[in-house]
Amino acid sequence: MRKVALAASGAAVLLGALDAYVVVGVLTDMVRDLGIAVNQLEQATPIVTGYLLGYVAGMPLLGQLSDRLGRRFVLQVSLLGFLVGSVVTALAADVPLLVLGRVVQGLAGGALLPVTMALVADLWEAGKRSAALGTVGAAQELGSVLGTLYGIGVASLFNAMPLFEAWEPQSWRWVFWVNVPLAVIAMVIVQRTVPNTRRPVRIDVVGGVLLAVALSLLVVALYNPKPAESVLPSWGWPVLGAALVVLAGFFGWERRAAVRLIDPEGVRWGPFWAVLGVSLAAGAALMVTLVDVELFAQTVLRRDSAAAATLLTRFLVALPVGAVLGGLLAGRVGDRWVSFGGLAIASVSYVFIARWPADVSGLVLTRDLAIAGFGLGLVIAPLSGAVLRVVPPIRHGVASAFVVVARMTGMLVGVAALSAWGLHRFRELTADLATPLPFGVEPAEFQRQFAEYQRGLTEALLTEYHEIFLITSVICALGALGSVFLPGRQQTGSVSGNLSSTR
Repeated sequence: MRKVALAASGAAVLLGALDAYVVVGVLTDMVRDLGIAVNQLEQATPIVTGYLLGYVAGMPLLGQLSDRLGRRFVLQVSLLGFLVGSVVTALAADVPLLVLGRVVQGLAGGALLPVTMALVADLWEAGKRSAALGTVGAAQELGSVLGTLYGIGVASLFNAMPLFEAWEPQSWRWVFWVNVPLAVIAMVIVQRTVPNTRRPVRIDVVGGVLLAVALSLLVVALYNPKPAESVLPSWGWPVLGAALVVLAGFFGWERRAAVRLIDPEGVRWGPFWAVLGVSLAAGAALMVTLVDVELFAQTVLRRDSAAAATLLTRFLVALPVGAVLGGLLAGRVGDRWVSFGGLAIASVSYVFIARWPADVSGLVLTRDLAIAGFGLGLVIAPLSGAVLRVVPPIRHGVASAFVVVARMTGMLVGVAALSAWGLHRFRELTADLATPLPFGVEPAEFQRQFAEYQRGLTEALLTEYHEIFLITSVICALGALGSVFLPGRQQTGSVSGNLSSTR
């Protein structure tokens, strides 16, 4: 019965992870359906960041909450919340309601991973948990690989049905309607198989709230509805400062609180923070690639959403290949150098991507995206293995969840910050570009003016994307340097570890 419970909970984790990436493949359809102009894509940024914010904010605290209220209860509430968020998203007629639905989805989805990992600790003995934890982790990672293709596949499936042809502009909504029966099925299985174990434990509510508020303020500071005027909005710097103050308050609280999101006993903090830092860098590079490569294909290469998704498959196919090889190599040469090599490879690949011309060939696209995906894939297994070797076995579940939190935070901050920068640069580069009108001029002259206008737009877009991918290259290089501080092959965590020597 416990294997059935694990399968149901793991499937729920996969569903939550899929929805973190699912909008990437259908984002342009969503933008078109909601009436957002292609030169006002800043309005669509919260559609992506809303889910990530809820996911990251809810994960640490809700995992602890399941200790107090029971695994089954929190899983059921999370699945119900995911269902409600999906319905709100599917019905949304404007961006604010859509973002609200995505935040609710993310908050509920973020609880599924730590609760399922805690469930593994309940049902398996300490020496036999590795395989079960690996299964849950694999479900989470699979979501990052399949999420974009899943969204495009569901939307395309309904587009191909004659009954739904009239709904084609709104085909993205089916991606969220499909979540309803899937969530109901998962709830039924969880109710029948998962024990509602609970313990009279204290919850670090203050720490969880402080972390959620800090991340929320960070997202608000980076969201700029008027990128033509500046990189950050008028409230950007003050809110960014407030986010840093709250984050400092979070760390101060965690040092002194009797109950913490992660108990420090036995944790080797130096390598632990290195794992989180590298995971954050890899997450930022991953999300920037998923969002901006598809936008590059649609805005510069003028491909439709299906063709743009096909382009992205070069990256997505190489990602699991690198992940498998990374797991094999980590056992031979150690987590540190496999992670370093993977991010170094990714850094070089983004330099190549930043040099793409407007008429880049298919061979170059395939080569550069495959190298980037392979490099980032190499990092997955070393980080998952490294964090387990610097914390005691009793904290493997929560530590693994923190690696995911760090990666999601990297995605959240990376896509928000680089989108703010890129959109500002685009508006800056096109400020003097006048839109030609077919009135009062000869047709031939209008065609000439329109062609010149299109060239100007393309050059501005190229500059924007080139700068974004160069910054991504630097992020990967910093992640590679951080990998040097990961634990070596002979280093393992110990409950009796000396905290004072590892800080």
